[in-house]
Amino acid sequence: MTVIAGLVHKGRVHLGADSAGVSGLSIAIRRDPKVFRNGPYAVGFTTSYRMGQLLQHSFQPPHPTGDLHRFMVTTWTDALRTCLKDGGWARKDSEQEQAGTFLVGIHGRLYSVYDDYQVAEHADDYAAVGCGDDLALGALHATAALDLSPRRRLTAALAAAEHHSAGVAGPYVYASTPKHP
Repeated sequence: MTVIAGLVHKGRVHLGADSAGVSGLSIAIRRDPKVFRNGPYAVGFTTSYRMGQLLQHSFQPPHPTGDLHRFMVTTWTDALRTCLKDGGWARKDSEQEQAGTFLVGIHGRLYSVYDDYQVAEHADDYAAVGCGDDLALGALHATAALDLSPRRRLTAALAAAEHHSAGVAGPYVYASTPKHP
């Protein structure tokens, strides 16, 4: 259980995450972050710390080319599937591959990747995943018209999720993409 929140601001993608590792009714605060940079990408994961470790330390994402959305749903996702399979984490159920859920930012665009490898780009320029996602989305919506920095908006979203969800706990960690022209 967790919350990862992301938003697009002035050509950059900013992500924030909590630090809870939850199993059943047990919770542990983890030092290894759920959001990080991997090359020009900012990534924030839910589902499994093992999957996140593969995304951070094993995955070598290809350099974006051409139409970015098409690239993400084809070339990038194919490389991701290979990484997760090679790392022993990908699952197959009824001949359908399954992974986990996470956010990815690249070139000023924010994507959600779901457990069926579906890649979504949201029209709102913000997104959240994890057990606290609805709470974080409400805070991101409520702060959209305010003149707040990306960090303050993300902190408000994470704090709302922590306040109302037993599966979310600080401290909060952040990652951002480089500015894209």
